[in-house]
Amino acid sequence: MTSSETEVHPLHTTIMLVLGVAISLMHIWFNVITVLPSLWQNALHFAGFALLAALVYPLRKDGPFAWRVTDIILGLTAAGSAVYMIAMEDAIYARGVSLSMIEWVVGIVLLLCALEFTRRVAGWFIPVLIIIALTYVGWWGKLIPGVFKFAGLTAETILFRSIYGDDALFGTIAQISSTYVFMFILFGAFLLRSGAGEFVIDLARSVAGRMVGGPGLVAVMASGLMGTISGSAVANTASTGVITIPLMKRAGFPAKFAAGTEAAASTGGQLMPPIMGAGAFIMATYTQISYNTIVLVSILPAILYFATVAFFVRIEAKRSFVTALDDEKISAIEVLKKGGIVFLAPIGVLIALLIYGFTPTYAAGISIIAVVVSSWFSPNKMGLKAIIEAMAMGAKNMVMTAILLCAVGLIVNVIATAGIGNTFSLMITQWAGHSMVIAILLVALASLVLGMGLPVTAAYIVLGTLSAPALHGLIADGMLVEALANGQISETARAIFMLAAPERLAEIGNPMNHAAARAIIDAVPVDLIGAVRESMLSESVLMYSLLSAHLIVFWLSQDSNVTPPVALAAFTGAAIAGTKPMETGFQSWKVAKGLYIVPLLFAYTPFVGGSWGQVFMIFFFALFGVYAFAAGIEGFLENKLSPLFRLLALGAAAALLWPTTLFVHLAGLVVFITIFVLNRRTAKEPARDEALQV
Repeated sequence: MTSSETEVHPLHTTIMLVLGVAISLMHIWFNVITVLPSLWQNALHFAGFALLAALVYPLRKDGPFAWRVTDIILGLTAAGSAVYMIAMEDAIYARGVSLSMIEWVVGIVLLLCALEFTRRVAGWFIPVLIIIALTYVGWWGKLIPGVFKFAGLTAETILFRSIYGDDALFGTIAQISSTYVFMFILFGAFLLRSGAGEFVIDLARSVAGRMVGGPGLVAVMASGLMGTISGSAVANTASTGVITIPLMKRAGFPAKFAAGTEAAASTGGQLMPPIMGAGAFIMATYTQISYNTIVLVSILPAILYFATVAFFVRIEAKRSFVTALDDEKISAIEVLKKGGIVFLAPIGVLIALLIYGFTPTYAAGISIIAVVVSSWFSPNKMGLKAIIEAMAMGAKNMVMTAILLCAVGLIVNVIATAGIGNTFSLMITQWAGHSMVIAILLVALASLVLGMGLPVTAAYIVLGTLSAPALHGLIADGMLVEALANGQISETARAIFMLAAPERLAEIGNPMNHAAARAIIDAVPVDLIGAVRESMLSESVLMYSLLSAHLIVFWLSQDSNVTPPVALAAFTGAAIAGTKPMETGFQSWKVAKGLYIVPLLFAYTPFVGGSWGQVFMIFFFALFGVYAFAAGIEGFLENKLSPLFRLLALGAAAALLWPTTLFVHLAGLVVFITIFVLNRRTAKEPARDEALQV
């Protein structure tokens, strides 16, 4: 094959550019300017990205341009099938939800195209999962025994619900994709094209470059800022890692630590308000809790996560004798003067509009205009060419996410139709045996498996559907136990308890131990426990317990980026650093321990929903707790820790992090500060060559 056959044909590039711009303009039109019926909007969303996916992910990348004709035909077939099926919706309902022969053919072709494009963008995992799900409700579900037995649906019903259902190919998840997710990925593309990426890295270097472990802290800061707009830990690692990883290596950090830290920091970008990689908006849609509330309660947990990464960086910097680099001496004032307006002004406009009450999609649209206008006051002015390139970049960056989120709707539709979500939640509750730790471990394991084939957003959606109700119930029931043990009870709950546990009638309404309270609540039938929660717990408490459950799932959904055997962000960092992928993956998994610590705080403390005094108290002690934890894990602080001090550091971490009395927290703090002071007194600077061998 000649080299000309393997090169990208100019016409192919032009078509992708024009199509990407058209898709972006279409989304701006129906998200900011007009209102379309959701089915039409979601179908057009899928149609546009199916056509673009055919070009971005061709059947054969090494074939001549003639091969692209097949891809274009397939893309046009998928797009045409989507539009046709939505256009026939009224006719199908008029016939009593009966499909004609041509609708059968077009509908099947549409699902096959969705499977094929999902395979192209993400491999076989999701298509196989979709096939298993669809055949479950149509065939083998009725053949299996036990709680997952399902009577089955006709092929016509499956096809109809797969296209027109609330949680189907063009359902709720596709709606999230066509609105929040796309508009914020487009906003991020405009920011990156305006030069905001360079500003973020320069600002981080100017602020953190001369601190202990400065180049590593640059990675933490830059990735946190960049992650709010990139929407992808892998993209974040690739964009900031090409600068931060070489900087860390030059300063003396081990290469695999540099790559692992960048991956861990980039993963945290999805947790950082105000955008959270569009996670805040998806969570708001699922929970019906306001965006402002979600963002507000997410600020301190995100800071705590990045502090955890920063503590690992400082410890490694001390151990590896890392030095500041001369080229890190950049003035923050100069950086802000040069490019601050490009990043800060659009973000400020976005936050102001959201707080004022505008819809996220409208706010994103206006913020895109703010990016263009603010760029005119910077060296990197955006003209027509730059605007076109940004729109094309945004559409191209969205291809994988758009296809996957639409396709995942087919799985979620089966979960909702067959009631698998409720069954799965009950199983988690039963397996956990009221233990929140075990429940979180089960969710973490499920998220790791799902994350091998799904991007974080899609993994959160599927996992939230399956497991968030169970976590919500465990958190709420823990509060019920506390209230009942204190003798607090409503009349509705009293009546239900009298029916469910008549032998404990004399105890109900009086103070009792927690075991007795738990036994009474366990006696309540599943279909009545909701009424007990609503009568005994305030609306605010129930809301925050639901939000805590979803935040736990959302945080754990991030772990597939940094956890072997499939740690895509870590593998991306390894490619940049030239290190072994699996070793880098374990390094990033270690540094990203905040992904597992903070969800425990969500579950066991009022970190979400508590008073400001409670929240800041939890944050204060947890900050020292994660530092003590990092020191105990690494066996190093300002100097190498003795086995006794290492054990004491882990004990101090437990005292600082675990929900207990103020006295225990203060004792843990005193122990850790004592260890730090004594360890610092014995610290000495090792020879650089010797340190780099560690």
